[in-house]
Amino acid sequence: MLAPDSPEELAAQLAEANSSGQSISLGGNFTKAGMGGPVAESDVTISAAKLNRVLQYEPRDLTISVEAGITFRELSRVLAEHRQMIPLDPHFLNDATAGGILAANVSGPRRRLYGTARDMVIGMTFATLEGKLIRTGGMVVKNVAGLDMGKLMIGSFGTLAAIAIVNFRVHPMPPATRTFVLEFASIAELIAARDAVLKSELQPSSIDILKSAGSYRLLIQAGGSSEVLDRYSRELTGAQVLEGDAERDLWNSICEFTARFLGENGGGAVLRMSCALSEVGRVLDWMPATALARAGSGVCYGYFPHAEDLALFTDYGPGAVIEFAPRSFREQADLWPVPGSDFEMMKKIKDMFDPRSLLNRGRLYGRI
Repeated sequence: MLAPDSPEELAAQLAEANSSGQSISLGGNFTKAGMGGPVAESDVTISAAKLNRVLQYEPRDLTISVEAGITFRELSRVLAEHRQMIPLDPHFLNDATAGGILAANVSGPRRRLYGTARDMVIGMTFATLEGKLIRTGGMVVKNVAGLDMGKLMIGSFGTLAAIAIVNFRVHPMPPATRTFVLEFASIAELIAARDAVLKSELQPSSIDILKSAGSYRLLIQAGGSSEVLDRYSRELTGAQVLEGDAERDLWNSICEFTARFLGENGGGAVLRMSCALSEVGRVLDWMPATALARAGSGVCYGYFPHAEDLALFTDYGPGAVIEFAPRSFREQADLWPVPGSDFEMMKKIKDMFDPRSLLNRGRLYGRI
């Protein structure tokens, strides 16, 4: 295991492995090793976990630059001192690194209001197999138009280059938040309630659905002034209202739902499906007894205690991905939809960055 202390050392280690033709396993704290295709056995493992410094923070400009190995928990702590945040809500919160979150393109409940990683990253430095440090973007919220090579790294699972430094756009925390929980016996009733919220003037940060033990819960989080939150209370009559510690505990449990499930079910699997908002109810009804949905963005997760149970749910659909599963299962299963016409472009990009396929072999879509 190599653990560079600087971006320059990271680039040098990549170049040395490349010159020797050594295959490389690349990561941070490897919290998402169960995602994507299993990495083929490698000659060298490089961890960016020691690249964990805050390089530049401008609270007034709403920007921060950090090394990729900083944990999201530490990054959030630094920002919270100025009542600021990066609302990505990743799972494996304690140990997930900024670089790993971007490489896996992870987002959570507040995606509906704030967007995904691509909306929050304004600049990046990544290290290539040639030993070069490539800088893209900057430290301002708006940059000139054009191809942003850094965006290619988001969701690439470390198959193109190593993320070394990330510049984020940060958001101010709302003055206060409040969460409303509504329970329903049927998914049809819940979807009707969700649709009413979506069609209203309310703009909650999170709208999640939790399916468990034959019942459905609609979880809505709002932020703003007391006047704004009081309006939510008036319009969401009959809801259980959570604030303070109870509210934080609820959303921490939702963000960590996948991590906790995998910890309790060593042979379990998580199926992710992306669908139109109008299809969320149908997808959740089709999914297993335990499921979770970002009901305002159309991303649904089904939780299978045994990965083999996925065989009972055939014909996942074009928006389905087996997001987590044991290595033995992932070595044999079709994890992604059938490759489309854009797959040739993906292979060309891979060849441009890593022509000998040394980085995280087999990890990305199509096992490239």
